[in-house]
Amino acid sequence: MVRIGHGYDVHRLVTERKLILGGVEVPYEFGLLGHSDADVLTHAVMDALLGAVALGDIGTHFPDTDPVYKGADSLKLLDHVMQLLERRGWQVGNVDATIVAQRPKLATYLPQMKENLAQRMHVSPEQVNVKATTEEKLGFTGSGEGIAVHAVALLERD
Repeated sequence: MVRIGHGYDVHRLVTERKLILGGVEVPYEFGLLGHSDADVLTHAVMDALLGAVALGDIGTHFPDTDPVYKGADSLKLLDHVMQLLERRGWQVGNVDATIVAQRPKLATYLPQMKENLAQRMHVSPEQVNVKATTEEKLGFTGSGEGIAVHAVALLERD
């Protein structure tokens, strides 16, 4: 049996915050605003995983009204999502994610993001794809106001 899920997340870029994507701290003058570490890549991946097996979304599991998640490491939240999936007999077949950001340039950081996500999802890096694109200066991502991510996950169960 296979299931497919789609995840989408967006966060505003602000000063005085770190930019964390896929667990990688990317040097940049802005970071993402959010209740947790605002790792928009990991958030979209988690939503794709949860969506594939109809377990809601990250807001359901990690509400931004709960002080427990203030400043939380999103990779640790991904660990929890994986426990939910594995208890139900699901495993990741593959994940494909696209980061939408005009800047900063992310190419040199993508391999580590891919490695971090693969490790937390208990799969090989060949089962995870992370890429980045700009929006040709259009919209909120193109103007540098924020970063968005789309992710698709294929889950498998015997």
